[in-house]
Amino acid sequence: MKNTLLFDFTVDKSTNTVFVKREFNAELALVWDAFTIPEILDQWWAPQPWKSKTKYMNFAVGGRRFYAMVSPEGEEHWSVQEFTAINPKTNFEFYDAFTDKEENINSEWPSSDWDLNFSKQDGMTTVHISIKHKSLADLEKIIQMGFKDGFTMALENLDQYIEAQFKLRKQNRTSNKARVSSYLNFDGKTEEAFLFYKEVFKTEFIGKGIERFGDIPSDAGHPPVADGIKKMVLHVELPIIGGHILMGTDAPKEMGFTLTKGSNMHICLEPETRNEADRLFNELSAGGNITMPMADMFFGAYFGEFTDRFGINWMINYQNKD
Repeated sequence: MKNTLLFDFTVDKSTNTVFVKREFNAELALVWDAFTIPEILDQWWAPQPWKSKTKYMNFAVGGRRFYAMVSPEGEEHWSVQEFTAINPKTNFEFYDAFTDKEENINSEWPSSDWDLNFSKQDGMTTVHISIKHKSLADLEKIIQMGFKDGFTMALENLDQYIEAQFKLRKQNRTSNKARVSSYLNFDGKTEEAFLFYKEVFKTEFIGKGIERFGDIPSDAGHPPVADGIKKMVLHVELPIIGGHILMGTDAPKEMGFTLTKGSNMHICLEPETRNEADRLFNELSAGGNITMPMADMFFGAYFGEFTDRFGINWMINYQNKD
């Protein structure tokens, strides 16, 4: 399947600026989070087979993201982004420069000023990016280093991340009957765990059974999944007792996940109506930490995610009827 998403990459040597216009098949809130939350950034920002590794990030005016591009052999190239302006869900700007691992800026390498603008229309999100360099020499050097190909690959990684996270939820949700499930994340042990649960509860997997990262289609719009994670579990659902559903996925380090106790499980509520989804989200999240506000997703669901004031992780997922 050919990727029809808009992508335009223009170099203007008269202003030492690169202009990028890229469309994503997702709601604005999801794309904004993908550009501003370090755990998500690290899953797509680097062109394969390199990986992005954020040491720290403070997404606030005057704050910084300090991160490295890491090769399969462990070679590291460090950079810093200094945030100079933020208008939530609309625009943010930052100064970008190469550094050493102690965060000292390397003045011999090109630096640039980034300006990113987000807009939405009909469930799609377009990101307009301008990247201005200090001199034509700096611009030409970064182009010679392969910036266009590298950034193109990174944006394609983001397409893959979006699909990997959300595509199967619609496939496995066939009605609007309310249900409650627990969503579990494992560091490569999902299959082992769910085969164990299957034996204990003497039930069968529902939906398409065990689906793997390798099942994600590889085409122009979805680059090949790394070999090391192809056999890992993308999604699985198992009924246990009382109508309760266990759902699970692997969260491989190769895609930037770092699991800790307390962050590897969510209670997922799937109410019958959109209004009930809003009520549950608003009341349960009061005083807590909202990680993804309720929003219409391109895969047909109305979805949100948060941690309540007691430290419990929740997902609210209302699946719109086709």
